[in-house]
Amino acid sequence: MTARANPILFFDSGIGGLSVVKEARVLLPEHPYVYVADDAAFPYGAWEEDALRARLVELFGQLIDRFSPSLIVIACNTASTLAIADLRAAYPGALFVGTVPAVKPAAERTHSGLVSVLATPGTVRRQYTRDLISAYAGKCHVRLVGSENLARLAEQYMREGFVDEEAVRVEISPCFIEQDARRTDIVVLACTHYPFLVNRMRKTAPWPVDWIDTSEAIARRALTLAETLPPPVRAEAPDSAFFTSGNPPASLRRLVSGFGFRLEGFPAFV
Repeated sequence: MTARANPILFFDSGIGGLSVVKEARVLLPEHPYVYVADDAAFPYGAWEEDALRARLVELFGQLIDRFSPSLIVIACNTASTLAIADLRAAYPGALFVGTVPAVKPAAERTHSGLVSVLATPGTVRRQYTRDLISAYAGKCHVRLVGSENLARLAEQYMREGFVDEEAVRVEISPCFIEQDARRTDIVVLACTHYPFLVNRMRKTAPWPVDWIDTSEAIARRALTLAETLPPPVRAEAPDSAFFTSGNPPASLRRLVSGFGFRLEGFPAFV
């Protein structure tokens, strides 16, 4: 019997990374996947940075030992901007794909020069994000908008199929500015949870903008690295999903099943 290839590991604080999985399945359909949601620690925005960084380094050690992934996709802006350098240093044998705000493509595509980056408060605070703006968007006015609630709203919408549109409107409204007869024309969705709400964002936005979702770009980067690996052997068994709490609610079980994952038991990490 042919052994199954080492999986590509997708990681997020919750279910937002499924937006990246959706794109990856188009480009990398032959690879086995493992999805890990750190729901025991969700939301990451509530964590002190040093504590979260230490948690991520320890957690990824456990994940690498357990799954021996061929490639690791950190489908989370907060985790990537905070800890990817530490993870690469701690696990030099692992291949990591990070997720960072799409500042460069936004700067290249804007006509008005007014761009907003909609992110978690942690991503907004991070020097990594500000360095991206300095490097790629020096000629633009970039507004950083840290949302306290959008990730939770996206999780609620994915679990229940309902979200308070007024709450979405309140969270995105700071993204829209008018200056010298110009308007914001691009909003960067700098959290993988947010694409699940983009239709509600379009509906409640004060005017049309280009919403930039990085999921496809992340999947393409994963494809580039995957092409350097041995050809995968996909087994008939479904891909596997794990939640660090060890006990996700039934709504999340149904959700990951709908994305082609079999939810498997795993002892709580913390």
